[in-house]
Amino acid sequence: MEARHSTLRVEEAEDVVKELRAALAKAGITPPSPGHDPVSPAREVPRPLVEPGRCSVGTARRIAAVVR
Repeated sequence: MEARHSTLRVEEAEDVVKELRAALAKAGITPPSPGHDPVSPAREVPRPLVEPGRCSVGTARRIAAVVR
């Protein structure tokens, strides 16, 4: 049961990464490597973390502007 729960949480994180990529692309922002942290689901209570990806200062400024 726990393995299934972990799988569902990872799938949810992957879906969120797709949503993040789509939203950023619509705003004209393409960070190089959005993804989910593969280690975070290994916790007792799985909580996958989404990593927006490393980006340039210019991209970070654009992301901040979109968020504002």
